Amino acid sequence: MRVHSDSDSEGLRLNNLLNQGGISVGRWFRGKLKKMKRPSNPQDGSSSLTDGTQSVVDEDSPVANQTFEQLLEEQCLYKASLLLIDRENELFGKITEEEVLQHHAEETEKLSTERRALEKQIQHTLQQSLSLRLEEVADEAAVSALTMALTSAVKAIYKEEEQDLLRKPVRSRTPSNWKKLHDSILHSLVEARMDNTSVVLAGLAEQSSIQLDIQCMGRQLKEDLILVVNVLKSCYPEEANICQFYAKLYHQNLSAKLKKIVDFVLDDKDCAFILRWVNEYYPGILKKPELASEIDSAALGKLLPTDLLDCLEKQYLETQQSELSTYMNRVLEEEIKTWNRREQPPREDGCYTSPLAYDIIQLISGMVTAAEKVTGSQQKAQSITCQLTDLLQRFKAFQEEIIKQNKCNSNAYIKAHLGCVEQFRDIFQRKGHLFPNDVQEDCLAVLTNMKQSAYTFLLSSVHANLKPQYRKLGTSDWLGNKTLFEKLLSSMENELQDLEGLPQSCHQGVISEFHQQVTQEYVKRLLRREIKLRDREHQQKAFITVTDNAETLHKRFKKMGSQEDWLKEILTNIAEMLKLQHIPALQMQIVSLGHAYPDLSERHVSALLKLKTNLSKEDRHKIKATLSDTRKEAYEGVKFQPFFSKVELK
Repeated sequence: MRVHSDSDSEGLRLNNLLNQGGISVGRWFRGKLKKMKRPSNPQDGSSSLTDGTQSVVDEDSPVANQTFEQLLEEQCLYKASLLLIDRENELFGKITEEEVLQHHAEETEKLSTERRALEKQIQHTLQQSLSLRLEEVADEAAVSALTMALTSAVKAIYKEEEQDLLRKPVRSRTPSNWKKLHDSILHSLVEARMDNTSVVLAGLAEQSSIQLDIQCMGRQLKEDLILVVNVLKSCYPEEANICQFYAKLYHQNLSAKLKKIVDFVLDDKDCAFILRWVNEYYPGILKKPELASEIDSAALGKLLPTDLLDCLEKQYLETQQSELSTYMNRVLEEEIKTWNRREQPPREDGCYTSPLAYDIIQLISGMVTAAEKVTGSQQKAQSITCQLTDLLQRFKAFQEEIIKQNKCNSNAYIKAHLGCVEQFRDIFQRKGHLFPNDVQEDCLAVLTNMKQSAYTFLLSSVHANLKPQYRKLGTSDWLGNKTLFEKLLSSMENELQDLEGLPQSCHQGVISEFHQQVTQEYVKRLLRREIKLRDREHQQKAFITVTDNAETLHKRFKKMGSQEDWLKEILTNIAEMLKLQHIPALQMQIVSLGHAYPDLSERHVSALLKLKTNLSKEDRHKIKATLSDTRKEAYEGVKFQPFFSKVELK
């Protein structure tokens, strides 16, 4: 046993008090020990370790039948520890401490030598804690040999901790501090294993040395923690929380190594790899079911401090943003070159297509998703798309140039690009999480402008060819000849053949837009007042004609794919106004129409009322005043489908 030359004040005080009362320190020490009990263990002859403390062996213990050397050789470390404790207590219990030091030096030295031997064997056992490979866990014999030795060593350590509490007041009996030794050995063990990881070359050929080192350390950490949970945990008392202790050691070790790595200038690939390890791979290891139930990963914290993570993230995000912008610009430039060569865009199932939107969307989706995993933040990942608004502005300028030059392939490219617009709009609506809110709003505004511009370009020639038919609307011929409107519808269907080649996703949108424009043209022609409805009979006839036209137009466009049912209601409401004769009824009808369509102006109402030439100027003024009075406050902030604002009056 080790002898300490100096004692603390508390030990001296207790020693003096005991000696003054005629009680030897040894007898006091032994009396304290006799108050403790130790149930036997059939395998080890030791107590069950349930609270981290143990009592000494009782008189019936089998320890007395074996020598210390035998116990040490058989790896019965706990029994060996009990044997030494019994001898120590017996030695110091018979005589005073001074007599032990004067007359039993040889026995004391032997006790110290054997304790050092036991300590060395315990160290060796702890150092072998992680010696099993994962594939050997299924080997019951190997696992049993390891766990029996380690369990015995752990019990001995905790027993010594208890004994140290009793040695503390005694001047010459230095505490063993085996618990500190245990923690130090495990710390060194983890450090050695992380410094000497094995390399598996398969699949790692393209990795840098930094990536390879981190990968190997990560694999070692995972395998060792699984071994701790599945095997070593059973060798420790529950309150030791050994799984969390090991996890903390590995966490601190890996964190220290990563800090040293990031102190150097890293290339972009290594930067991304480290970030992904910190934010995805490492947390993923701790979230494995077999580990998550035993390890509190939140208590461990991040592998790297915030300042280092911020620097890595800045480097990574700037690189990703630059790469995304470069690629998107390259895709657009290739599209421009193809158009300049007067080539036709490719067709799929008879529809013109362009790879521009698909290629860019796939790249954005992949890069933002990866960036979120690398940084662990959706908001940070979204930031790499900030250049998308500029790209779409350039795309819009390209479309305007196509329309302006109106080359032989312009029509086909506008149709193909309408498909791109729809694809972009779809990704903003279905996967808005990929973009910051301001980018979404700005890009959708650009796309809406592009769509309307494309509609105007594609339908302008159709309207130009239908103009002779439009001129007959709202005339006396139109009122008395149903075939005129049928001819208009037939001409419309013929002209729409020019829309052949539109992507399927855009066809309905173009038809719906055309439906709205034709309806607006119809109302515009009617409000030009080329026909005078002088009496009730003429007004009733106009009511029937407009109602029939509304129904026929609705059915024809619905058959072509339009879903703008609300356009029929506008025409039927106008027809109803043409039929009504009483001022209060007309006032109510105008208020109803103005409520549904707040862009209905007094000029529109005035033109409509002037069709009814039997209305006096005073009556028209009274009806218009009703609309003005009810509109002042009622329609502020109301969302509506604009219609009359697009009906221009001369």
